[in-house]
Amino acid sequence: MTIRQITYDDTIEHLSWPDAVAALREGHRLPRAQVADMFLGPGDATLLSRGAWIEGLGFGVKSVTVFDDNSRQGLPTIQGGMLVFEPTNGCLEAVIEGRLVTEIKTAADSVLGATYLARPDSWHLLIVGGGTVARSLIEAYTAVFPGLKRVSIWTRRPEQARVLAAEWPPGAFTVGAVPNLAEAAGQADIISCATMAREPVLRGAWLRPGTHVDLIGAYKADMREADDDLISSASLYVDSRETTIHHIGELMMPIASGAISEASVIGDLYDLAMDGASARRSPDEITVYKNGGGAHLDLMTARYISSLVSDT
Repeated sequence: MTIRQITYDDTIEHLSWPDAVAALREGHRLPRAQVADMFLGPGDATLLSRGAWIEGLGFGVKSVTVFDDNSRQGLPTIQGGMLVFEPTNGCLEAVIEGRLVTEIKTAADSVLGATYLARPDSWHLLIVGGGTVARSLIEAYTAVFPGLKRVSIWTRRPEQARVLAAEWPPGAFTVGAVPNLAEAAGQADIISCATMAREPVLRGAWLRPGTHVDLIGAYKADMREADDDLISSASLYVDSRETTIHHIGELMMPIASGAISEASVIGDLYDLAMDGASARRSPDEITVYKNGGGAHLDLMTARYISSLVSDT
């Protein structure tokens, strides 16, 4: 059996954000995955290995390093690779460059959640963060939400937001850096946070009714991006209960403080995909979606990438 080696540079231009989102939607209509994670290393330099098995898709293991300060040196924050094993005999069939899986998975996960939770008439997207994930979010959201006409970017270092915004020439939507996060958050329809924050950067008091909040950055127990006010006052959803509630500070901390309970999580992507309809209950409802990015999402994404490559 030939083992395919799939690299970022050879593949990225052939992938489609709408198709990646659709692959995750279909993956969540399969039986729930078995998943397991392993973390090693200090808080700012972590080895993360995640494995998953999904009936019908097989096995996948992704191992990546996450070095918080790499961006300051012009290096990727996340580096690694993924092994994909076929379901019938467990044969290794593909080795995929980790950043390809992570980039597509992360943004597609958030956008899939937003298709169920954001207002259909949303036109203003605010991105909090200016790294590789932020760039992918702009591409993915505007590809799946054609009604978006304005994209704002806020970063702690204003020049980072300006540099990222300059990558998009005038077109179907405008992209610009904004200096005041509180003001921008009060104007946006969708807010997507992709930071390495360990203290809240987004506050519930800033938001107007009807906002959808997409939280991505926090992936460990000591990390969070939203304050207790936002988490406790919004309708709260996650991509997977199993990989978020007892693993990520975004939920663990407000549960520990009593601001919310486990029962505050209304549903996850398996619930949303099975129902197939918008979960938003009113135009004024504030919704929060925690993107935990579990191994099952890596496997669904890797299967999409692998099948596309085998067809080309």
